[in-house]
Amino acid sequence: MLQTATQNPGAIATDSQLDVELRKVFKVFNGETAVRGVDLEVRRGEFFSILGPSGCGKTTTLRLIAGFETPSAGEVLIRGQSMTRVPPYLRPVNTVFQSYALFSHLNVRDNIAFGLRVKRRNQSEIEEKVKEALKLVKMEAFTSRFPAQMSGGQQQRVALARALVNRPAVLLLDEPLGALDLKLRKQMQVELSNLHKNLGLTFVMVTHDQEEAMSLSDRIAVMHEGRIEQIGTPNEIYEHPQTPFVADFIGDTNLFTGQVEAVDQTSQLIVTETGLKIEAYPKQHTQTPPNSDIQVGDAVVVSVRPEKISLNSYPVSGAVN
Repeated sequence: MLQTATQNPGAIATDSQLDVELRKVFKVFNGETAVRGVDLEVRRGEFFSILGPSGCGKTTTLRLIAGFETPSAGEVLIRGQSMTRVPPYLRPVNTVFQSYALFSHLNVRDNIAFGLRVKRRNQSEIEEKVKEALKLVKMEAFTSRFPAQMSGGQQQRVALARALVNRPAVLLLDEPLGALDLKLRKQMQVELSNLHKNLGLTFVMVTHDQEEAMSLSDRIAVMHEGRIEQIGTPNEIYEHPQTPFVADFIGDTNLFTGQVEAVDQTSQLIVTETGLKIEAYPKQHTQTPPNSDIQVGDAVVVSVRPEKISLNSYPVSGAVN
């Protein structure tokens, strides 16, 4: 069951091993607020996704972490160090874009080596790390090819290798699979998951694809109109939505608005606007404890997933069957 009052979607974790922290971050463009007071923590080594519809502020949030945008207010920290005014090239993060952003005049080997050369690493180190990165993404046979000579999936692998070759503290993924066809996207989801498990790096991904976020992520932040509505595991987001938006955006559901008519230690009776009576058992099915502050007369929203509905035929007392 959902209360209409907003709960605490950005509850701060107690985990001391944090790679990314956003503290009351705002971003305003020409008087329009794109990000509204976002509090966010990403734990070291987790696959964290920011999920939401177009225009919700998720890509702006990722750009704030990367340093491509500067907060209008608030603070951005990476591994406990403030990065709010630090330029992108000095942050321990790398970004993979939906467009891949490969250099068309460079072959695979030189695209991957580019960042190492900018950092003036010696040639033997560059060759060793490029070789490791190529092996990681299974592109050893394509070292001399140029971007125009490769498929979308191959270009995506090269973009990943280029981002990973410097072993950043955090890998940022801006809808990395959005330009791929469905079959290739499924394949790359598996490869992305395997990369994360093998490397143990922190991944922060932005996506509007619910299935992608639910299948890849350790935790998900659901954004709406510049705010974080809820942060939780895929199961928590789906089974225990904290707001009507999250319940409606994730998967399919039936939403009923109504009022609480009765409350006891184990259940709550809700009467909807159409007169339908729904008995909810929060102790068994939601995160709301039976002694919560839900009172008789409160306005609530009830979410009922289709797979939770069962139809039964019971004999009616006094009827002839």
